[in-house]
Amino acid sequence: MALTRIPIPNLPIPPSWFPGHMMKFTRMLPALLTRTDVVLEIRDSRLPLTSINRTLEGALQKWRFERGWDPNNPGRRIMNTGACERIIVLNKRDLVPEWGMEPFRRAMANKFPDQRVLFASWQRPRDIRNLSEILVNVAKKHPHAMELNVLVIGMPNVGKSTLLNALRNMGIRGRTPKAFQTSAQPGLTQALSTRLKVSLDPLVYAFDSPGVMLPFLGRGEEGAERGVKLALIAGIKEGMYDMEALASYLLYRLNVLNPISPAYLQLLPEGAAPTIDLHDFLEQLARRMGMIKRGAEPDTTRAAAHFVRWWREEGGLIAAASSPLDFAELLAPAPALGLGHSPTYTHGWGFDFQWQMGPQDRPATKEDEARFVQAKMEGCIDDHLAAIEREENDELNVSPTQIKKQLVMEEKLRRKQRYLKR
Repeated sequence: MALTRIPIPNLPIPPSWFPGHMMKFTRMLPALLTRTDVVLEIRDSRLPLTSINRTLEGALQKWRFERGWDPNNPGRRIMNTGACERIIVLNKRDLVPEWGMEPFRRAMANKFPDQRVLFASWQRPRDIRNLSEILVNVAKKHPHAMELNVLVIGMPNVGKSTLLNALRNMGIRGRTPKAFQTSAQPGLTQALSTRLKVSLDPLVYAFDSPGVMLPFLGRGEEGAERGVKLALIAGIKEGMYDMEALASYLLYRLNVLNPISPAYLQLLPEGAAPTIDLHDFLEQLARRMGMIKRGAEPDTTRAAAHFVRWWREEGGLIAAASSPLDFAELLAPAPALGLGHSPTYTHGWGFDFQWQMGPQDRPATKEDEARFVQAKMEGCIDDHLAAIEREENDELNVSPTQIKKQLVMEEKLRRKQRYLKR
């Protein structure tokens, strides 16, 4: 039986994690872009919206306008003075279901016509070859340029260095040593890399950059959810979140992804049913894994850590590989659960997209199903953009510390102006 009500859990206030090397790179970016031809922005496929780094958006838009793109029509270039491309790579594609990729591409093409979007995984040679060919083709469009310079940017732990290593191995024949160190922990790359050659003919060079987190994750429910999402993909330094908080949100998300047979059922005893009760779930998991404290009490703290670790290592693959829901069967108009009417269901794709479905949404064909998903995704993108605009207008994306620093700077400037007038 499918879950019909999946409430979002209470989430903790997000911590602040913005080390000095991130601030340094943010300040360097405008100067770096003056000698950049292609920006390769790496995002996490599970968080295609949350892993957008809004801190860098202003510099990227200015770069495009200075290179001749029309501010009023993102898809039109007024003046072509050389290569200027922004390519969005949704990395770790094997961790999201295949059925949502094409609707997502179409939704992004409608909402962001200035961005080229592709899914990739360093474990899939075809994806790396496709990305390599795209960069080579951009270089060939500008034969008078001696080389093409690519800047790779993104949030921590989205796989920038790993993807670049795979790109180098694909573009340079023969044995090539691993160019960049990689780690499962965020923050390993703390400075702009030296140039890495990824193609010989034409010449293409790439720069790896430090992962840059948002200086402040936001306030209220939106900020809290944003922080937990990034912590779940290990994009925030380990230890800044309690594992039970992460486990509660992960349970919620896996229920949304598949309210009939969520991936975590593989961890529970045979015959277990989907649940929204975190304590009940962790108790079942602890007993199944033999995590027992003194007094025969299940160790739910260890179970929460095991649940999160399982999802990062193999559970994400299991969730992504599961068959898509049979919408027609799920949404068949029939009285259910003694409600006297057919229930609505919460469903989603990745961790950034979710929507409600009822019998009226029952698709007649696979094409209708794809159009339905695309429309729901476009609605989610609109909601995300509206929330970001609201946060910026109300200054909800600025921390109290940042506000205090700004007030101090403004006061110093006023004092300086008064002194100069004397």
